[in-house]
Amino acid sequence: MQLEANQATEARGAEHSSIYSRKNPYTAAVLMNRLLTGPASEKETRHIEVSLEGSGIQYTPGDSLGVLPENRSDMVQEVLQLLNFRGDEAVKDFYGGALQLREALTSWLVLGKMSHSTVKAWSKLADNVELAALVLPENKVQLESYLWGREFRDLLEQFPAKLEDPQQLFKILPRLAPRLYSISSSQALHPATVHMSVRIVRYESYGRERLGVCSGQLGERSPLGAALPTFIHSNQLFRLPENPDAPVIMVGPGTGLAPFRAFLEHKQAGLGRWPMWLFFGEQREQQDFLYREEMYAWLENGVMQRLDTAFSRDQQKKIYVQDRIREQSALLWEWLERGAYFYVCGDSKRMAPDVEAAVLEAIAQHSGKGPEYAAAFVADMRKQKRYLRDVY
Repeated sequence: MQLEANQATEARGAEHSSIYSRKNPYTAAVLMNRLLTGPASEKETRHIEVSLEGSGIQYTPGDSLGVLPENRSDMVQEVLQLLNFRGDEAVKDFYGGALQLREALTSWLVLGKMSHSTVKAWSKLADNVELAALVLPENKVQLESYLWGREFRDLLEQFPAKLEDPQQLFKILPRLAPRLYSISSSQALHPATVHMSVRIVRYESYGRERLGVCSGQLGERSPLGAALPTFIHSNQLFRLPENPDAPVIMVGPGTGLAPFRAFLEHKQAGLGRWPMWLFFGEQREQQDFLYREEMYAWLENGVMQRLDTAFSRDQQKKIYVQDRIREQSALLWEWLERGAYFYVCGDSKRMAPDVEAAVLEAIAQHSGKGPEYAAAFVADMRKQKRYLRDVY
């Protein structure tokens, strides 16, 4: 009965949440913005809470919070100066709505990481032999190298051109897209708030300090009370098992931990009995162990049955979550044989494939049936929606 009631609540929540979208976001106030990482960490990861009070919005563990970002005002001003515009010029957005150019550059157009299409479009305006050569099909590798670490203002500085009509920017620059952050809370414990666990992207290139568009906004320009345009992005493909007794194995290094914090809070709220096993990885235990106190509390009170951590920089040989999976391969196979659901969240390029390779090895070895059986077993898990990934 409890599960049926929960499903009904989720259905009602979907109706409420559909009121708000990318086109019609809900303006949420920031209630908390605190640093999770230590002072000596090489990363900056923050815990951010925003209010849903009175909105009627509901969400489910596995969902994401969409945030509509804004470009930094200093970057907008620099682009305006380089283009020789004031900022109050009238333009129309992608839907035909009237607005001023400054607003367009702030909220509608990508000024950060550049695309191939932007450089190619600009090359048609700039009378420059070097730029014309860079966008030739045979120079694709050189163009890719040029794009890394550069922003639109860098292109304008290096290859100036006269832009007669500011409306042209809507054809030159891509649309500024919402950023999706895995929700790291259960609404069963936090009825009127939603939590995010966000790594702030910072780096230096070509003599400039660079910031992630949205993560930089959340890290530097979202103090308590700040207004964030948001919406819920439902993810039906990353849900806790409907069977409240099915074992759950979670692999979430770094901010990949976010949805699993939501899973654990959901269990803490009494909405399931799932046996839970978490693999968490980061660089250094003393600086980067996100939500350490909560994790140990869940172990002590039985919300979580097992926690395996991998801190890659705490010893000479780097250790990652896939290494811990190999160390616990026999137990992993026991859980999988019992019908465990396996979840992975985080990096899609290296971590997720490495984790899958470790799982395949564990099945092949401990089933005693070899690699072909392991591949078929994981394929069957996918068909049963027991091997689920939220990777990026």
